[in-house]
Amino acid sequence: MHTDLDNFIEEGKAIIEDTMTNELRNLEIPEQLKQSMLYSIEAGGKRLRPILMMASCGAYSSDSSKVLSTAVALEMIHTYSLIHDDLPAMDNDNLRRGKPTNHKAFDEATAILAGDALLTYSFELIVQDPKLTDRQKVFLTSSLTKAGGPKGMVAGQVLDMEAETKKVTLKELETIHTLKTGELVKFAVKAGAFIGNASSEQLAYLEEYAHYLGLIFQVQDDILDITGDPEKIGKPVGSDEENDKNTYPRLLGLDGAIEKKLHYVNKAKEALKNAGADSSYLMLLTDHFSNREY
Repeated sequence: MHTDLDNFIEEGKAIIEDTMTNELRNLEIPEQLKQSMLYSIEAGGKRLRPILMMASCGAYSSDSSKVLSTAVALEMIHTYSLIHDDLPAMDNDNLRRGKPTNHKAFDEATAILAGDALLTYSFELIVQDPKLTDRQKVFLTSSLTKAGGPKGMVAGQVLDMEAETKKVTLKELETIHTLKTGELVKFAVKAGAFIGNASSEQLAYLEEYAHYLGLIFQVQDDILDITGDPEKIGKPVGSDEENDKNTYPRLLGLDGAIEKKLHYVNKAKEALKNAGADSSYLMLLTDHFSNREY
């Protein structure tokens, strides 16, 4: 991978993690709640959504520091969704990134409330950000509620659960992942560019780019569940098959899934060129998403 991109990701990750941890450590809230929130925030992760937001802002502006609070808010929402995803009523997972899941490390009630707290606090971060204009705050909060709510990620999670008991078509699978994974990816790209003052035409092309990027992310997830290294991905491989999940390899075969992923990569790069951002980190991140090993 491009060394420059490596540095960009590592630096972005460090900034996001420091900011998130400091935000939570400074909160005057019940200690058990704080520790549970910090536990999942500090469990590691790729931080690809906030890094995407920084890259998207950087494609149109020389100052990407304005996205920091929004990027942290997005990662908090992503983290809340993982805490709730792992609960016995949902995926019933014992491990996340090689460590006990939140409800195993604490208890179910605390895990649910830690997720609730991360979700609600994320909006406070955006609304109180002194670097954003009122217009930006309204756009960002309304876009994020849509991306993470009943028309976005939550809808995708419901459709995903409903699909566990039946076979779905490729179109239905794409819809599930566009909502469940893609909406937050789309928000990351659009929010960064909006803060960076991209034009409405550029934003429209970026939305198309992000749509395919979300699908690339999911296909690669499905592929890694078959071909990945359990040490790197932090959980056993083959769990999708075991849980009878609808995946790209299950519908198309492993080779077909890889071919479909490359189709999405080409579509994403085409949209990026139309957005005038093909020389940005977003182009390199497209291949990074496609080739990641965890």
